[in-house]
Amino acid sequence: MTESQRCGWCGTDPVYVAYHDEEWGRPVHDPKALFECLMLEAFQAGLSWITILRRRNAFRAAFAGFDPAVLATWGEADTLRLLADPGIIRHRGKIEATFAGARAYLAIEAREGFAAFLWNHVGGQPIDRRLGSLSQAVAQTPESVALSKALKAEGFKFVGPTISYAFMQAVGMVNDHLVTCPWHGRMADNG
Repeated sequence: MTESQRCGWCGTDPVYVAYHDEEWGRPVHDPKALFECLMLEAFQAGLSWITILRRRNAFRAAFAGFDPAVLATWGEADTLRLLADPGIIRHRGKIEATFAGARAYLAIEAREGFAAFLWNHVGGQPIDRRLGSLSQAVAQTPESVALSKALKAEGFKFVGPTISYAFMQAVGMVNDHLVTCPWHGRMADNG
């Protein structure tokens, strides 16, 4: 795929290009993978996504592979340890939000399944917005506002409508690949 065919937001940075070509927009239904992505999106709040991508392996190591059963038991000692870890974003609120998110995840997973809870916000199928250009991109939608409210009601934090929309794009709940991007059709076919 050439640079001119690919969605323009990823530019030429090899990390972004690989993320675009191998992950972004592919429908994800694995609940733990969805949890990890949501937590990483929360850490991204106020920062660039490339910052998170470059530190993703460090995040995985520091947060026990984003295993919700483990993270739900963590407390102040773990917060202090993580605040000293230079490999991650050291933000107390976001660290503590990850632990709260793990507890919320476990409750939702036991009740109805985390993947089903999330995907129900788009009727179980990706929304294909059929973007013709980056100028048509939006930061949030009614669906992301509803998802944000639902996540907050369950105990998640740092999941406003914009973060929720970025998450929805990342995990393929929304197909925002440009229609000129070869991945657009592939994502539509995989929904």
